[in-house]
Amino acid sequence: MKKSNITKGIVYSDEEIFETIFRNGSVRIERIISNGQQSPKGFWYDQDEYEFVSVVEGCAVVEFKNESVKLEKNDYIIIEPHKKHRVSYTSSPTVWLCIFFK
Repeated sequence: MKKSNITKGIVYSDEEIFETIFRNGSVRIERIISNGQQSPKGFWYDQDEYEFVSVVEGCAVVEFKNESVKLEKNDYIIIEPHKKHRVSYTSSPTVWLCIFFK
């Protein structure tokens, strides 16, 4: 059994840091560290799987076609497959825990 901490080792960077914590055939768990990054203008994620998105540290805004959702520490949302979304704001740092599943 390997023990770890989701907020340990936060790195400040000009680039977002994506770390896969776990992966099997139908589930992927990622830790993402953002430092003010946002989705490129006009870009929308359109994913094939569900996405559980939680902000563990910091805050962020996830934008959908008709609404924006501000996520603060310990908030989460579940995004359905093909629900177009983008990130319009992240604090520095924002630590995300994302679980992708079918």
